[in-house]
Amino acid sequence: MYADPTNARIDDQHAESQRLAYNAAFDELGLSWSWDADTFARLPAGERQRVQAYLEREHPHLLRAYDADFLANAVESTKERCFAAMQAGRTQARGAAAVRSR
Repeated sequence: MYADPTNARIDDQHAESQRLAYNAAFDELGLSWSWDADTFARLPAGERQRVQAYLEREHPHLLRAYDADFLANAVESTKERCFAAMQAGRTQARGAAAVRSR
């Protein structure tokens, strides 16, 4: 069987949207973190696991002051809200473009 390149592009776009939402969440939470594509790709799959692995590897000092679950929950809930806002913005932009093209 051959891999469907369309599915691969959709998966890549989704991963990139998730990465950008994480970066927006970090900014909103006042964290000076930024995940480039390579960093994001090296992190484990699974939202909580991804954040916790990054904390343990790059910012273990935070784990002396904060519970890992607390930090992961804060990042994840903010990321989900940022992701939803980004998706809503894209939907609105596509709708406006469709109206202009008529």
